[in-house]
Amino acid sequence: MDEGINKEVQAWFDRADEDLMTVNTLLTHEKRATSAICFHSQQLAEKALKAYLIAHGKHIERTHDLTRLVDLCAELDPEFTSLEEIGDKISFYAVEIRYPDNWIPIPLNKAKDAFSKAKRIYDFVKIKLDPTILI
Repeated sequence: MDEGINKEVQAWFDRADEDLMTVNTLLTHEKRATSAICFHSQQLAEKALKAYLIAHGKHIERTHDLTRLVDLCAELDPEFTSLEEIGDKISFYAVEIRYPDNWIPIPLNKAKDAFSKAKRIYDFVKIKLDPTILI
């Protein structure tokens, strides 16, 4: 694979790893910022999926729709269809919950569930990528 593409894929995973660290840190606090946990969970999944698409020479759409990104990945590898329901359940956290007019309280168990789903996508993508790409 082209070295420039490898660097771009690594850069997306570096950002995803920042979201992973952020969620893990937020989960250790006594008062949990559940909307932030959900947002960074969605971002974790989004960045991993975009890294996969870049690794396969695909154009990255400016979208936060995880279902759309999973579908694009599934065009390259049908096993990604197993993630469609997950993407559909956590895409909501990209935009809708970030602003006061749409804000709803999110119970901790739902935030943990969003993180679990996002981590499943992240781990799935990591397994699917050529291990020489990621450091």
